[in-house]
This record gives sequence, C-alpha cells and structure tokens, in this order.
Amino acid sequence: MRHFDFSPLYRSTVGFDRLFTMLDSLGQPDQSPTYPPYNIERTGENAYRITMAVAGFDETELSIEAREHTLTIKGEKADEAEDQSQFLHRGIAKRAFERRFQLADHVEIRGAQLKNGLLHIDLFRELPEAAKPRKIEIASVGRETKQIEAQTA
Repeated sequence: MRHFDFSPLYRSTVGFDRLFTMLDSLGQPDQSPTYPPYNIERTGENAYRITMAVAGFDETELSIEAREHTLTIKGEKADEAEDQSQFLHRGIAKRAFERRFQLADHVEIRGAQLKNGLLHIDLFRELPEAAKPRKIEIASVGRETKQIEAQTA
C-alpha cells in the first residue's frame, strides 16, 4: 500500500491536522479487533446510530464515555462463580473489550439503550449557527446592493 505525505498540506491549511492524522492512520494495516461486531447507520439527515452486539453483558458491565471527539465503549464481565456445569462447547465470548470511534465536530451523543443483546447509541450532528450557510452582502459605489449566498462545504 502506498503512503501519502501530507506535509505539503500542513503549509497551506489551518486546523486540519486531526484530519490528516486520521487519514494517515487509515494507511496502516488493520490491527483493530473484530469483537464485538457493530453497525453504523444513518437514521436521518444529521442522525446516526451505532449498534453493537454485546450478548451476555448487562448495563452494569458496560460503560460509554465521550471525550474530545472520541467515543469509547468498554465491556467487562463480572466474575461469575464457577458452578458444577461442564461446557462441551463454549461459543459465547465472555471476554472484555474496548472499542473506540472517532466523532466528527459537533456530533453529540443523544442516548444509549441495551435491548435484546444489542447496544444502541444514538448520535446527532448539530451545526452551530456560525457554521451554517449565510448571505453576504456585496456593496459597490453607485450601484444597488446585491445579495449572494455563501456556500459551505
């Protein structure tokens, strides 16, 4: 795989260093764990949902933390007393996990619920007024004032 050098872009951009770091990390071989499986879906224009399969965990064994554009979900199984049963096959994972998601600017967590072994985390992106498109007046000497609409990408 090819490695891209983002250093020329650092000279002509301001505030995109986090984006370049994320893009650079995408070029690395995938070392992220595959447990537990999850989905990321778009449920509206600015609404998203992360659904994670956490069979065997209850609310007390899961923790969700949001800090500086990073959502961290941890699961730690409580120690169970060993009973007299003997497993012939153990296919249900009981191992601890930690999964991190990078959140874009202005994305906030609206809530989380655990239902039927699936953890649902609802996210919403709310742009502040300063980031929304606005009209800019162009004034010229001796002419009428024109209105143009500024577009943000």
